[in-house]
Amino acid sequence: MTEEAKPALVPKLRFPEFQEAEPWNLVSLGEASTPVAERVGERNLTPVSISAGVGFVSQAEKFGRDISGNQYQLYTLVRDGDFVYNKGNSLKFPEGCVYLLQGWGQVAAPNVFICFRLKKGYSNGFFQNCFEANAHGKQLKKHITSGARSNGLLNISREAFYGVEIPTPSSAEQQKIADCLSSLDELIATQVRKVDTLKLHKRGLMQQLFPCEGETQPHLRFPQFESAGDWEVKKLEDLAKRGSGHTPSKSNSEFYGGAVKWISLADSKRLDAGLISETATEISEQGIKNSSAVLHAAGTVLVSRDAGVGKSAVMAAPMAVSQHFIVWTCHANLLSNWFLYYLLQVMKPIFERIATGSTIKTIGLPFFKELRLAVPALPEQQRIAESLTALDSLLTAATEELDALKMHKKGMMQQLFPSTDEVAA
Repeated sequence: MTEEAKPALVPKLRFPEFQEAEPWNLVSLGEASTPVAERVGERNLTPVSISAGVGFVSQAEKFGRDISGNQYQLYTLVRDGDFVYNKGNSLKFPEGCVYLLQGWGQVAAPNVFICFRLKKGYSNGFFQNCFEANAHGKQLKKHITSGARSNGLLNISREAFYGVEIPTPSSAEQQKIADCLSSLDELIATQVRKVDTLKLHKRGLMQQLFPCEGETQPHLRFPQFESAGDWEVKKLEDLAKRGSGHTPSKSNSEFYGGAVKWISLADSKRLDAGLISETATEISEQGIKNSSAVLHAAGTVLVSRDAGVGKSAVMAAPMAVSQHFIVWTCHANLLSNWFLYYLLQVMKPIFERIATGSTIKTIGLPFFKELRLAVPALPEQQRIAESLTALDSLLTAATEELDALKMHKKGMMQQLFPSTDEVAA
């Protein structure tokens, strides 16, 4: 396509004062920035790395130690306001990620990173959002001639990187966009703190509401149960019916694709979130008969005995499980299923400690057959479960609000920036 045939770079959404402004221009990073190449030398600075989706982290935090070694003096001195490109690939940024250093002062960055500083007239916040949207990756993709090298870095030259072109409006419009997205980032950061605070509160509350290992009294009890005495240590099999799972033969397609939800290792990410209502795989009635599997009732509690050992959930509907799980159907007059779920959550460190195996940790069936738990009377169980489920509801609502804010920002960016498809082509 010729230069004349290319459409004008104009975003779908512009602030009122820029409605009649000129189309955006393509500006290469080489034009918009100055390379940062000053060596650390004898200065005593924190050696850093970059993690995709996180940004700057100290090497000690990421690798458990400072890996700069004899190369430290050759590291690049990076100051707040400078950008750093790490050409290591990741799921989020397959062509490498670019982050703006903020709040660190001065750091030492590996000299394999590309460091640069924007010239006057170019907004850090504007370009930061461009890099967050992977505007650079869409263009760098064509320059990758091979996979990652032995050091994990992509074969992308400095010339190719500085040749990346960013659609750019006037300095004033850049700043307006940066300020708008910065306000959204502040809302997102506030919501992240709210979610983290709720998670921390829940963790602390659970540690107080359940006895420590080897004890029969929790540190915190609701007023009506303060005089109820010790919790009783009972065999779980006396409080609930234990069940296990099976896998239908995968050689017969008729056993799969039915209407029976079947929990397998593929559902590991769905566990530890309370209810499990969806599964990656569904099997048929024939599949259940073939494998001698059992359709467990809604409300059944499950725990993973390997590959994610100790993860648990409560079934939202009748489901079957694979052999990697143990399930319990609680006797209604003895044990609350939600109390059991939260108790299993508290016991995760114990499960992880006793699991054995080199490649995949697992817990043998005999452990579950003999498993004993300290439990209070049913009314106290129910009160504890109600308290924690209410807290989980707050946490779910806060998490959904966070996801909505992130989605709103993504939508705003799609509207505020013109399409870069033509640039990447």
